[in-house]
Amino acid sequence: MMNPSSTGTLAEDDALQQQAGAFYDVLSDLIRVYQFRDRDRICCHDLSVSQCHALEALARHGPMTLNDLAGYLYLDKSTTSRVVDALERKKMLRREAHPEDGRAVRLVASKDGERRVASIMSSIIQREKQLLSDFDPEVRAAIIDLLGRLAQSAAARVTVSGGICCCHD
Repeated sequence: MMNPSSTGTLAEDDALQQQAGAFYDVLSDLIRVYQFRDRDRICCHDLSVSQCHALEALARHGPMTLNDLAGYLYLDKSTTSRVVDALERKKMLRREAHPEDGRAVRLVASKDGERRVASIMSSIIQREKQLLSDFDPEVRAAIIDLLGRLAQSAAARVTVSGGICCCHD
């Protein structure tokens, strides 16, 4: 039997449990649709989804170290290194000396990489416009605000595990 939290009743905890399950279901559906939609758009540009996310991070946020990029992508360093190596082979990014740390290397999106990201994002933004056009402007603003808050809240609860697949709360 579930114990009620110190601030809620058993009925509130049951309702929260049901809502958490429903939230998981709809969010999983949304993520699955976006992953496949993005994969199909991105692969036309000779990039994997991970490569695109890495390249987009560098194009939008500027140069990063491998560790910073791994943290941003929520990937372990070895996986991120393979993604970066592939992007470097495709001439989408380059490595340069870190201006403040002589031992470190920064990853920088190349001009071709920036153009590739801009092309992909333009296509995706056009699809998002179509999707959002079904909603009133105030609903669109609320959706963006809510999803932003959810992303921040979720990010605050995630740590890059360095390859450990199980996390204990």
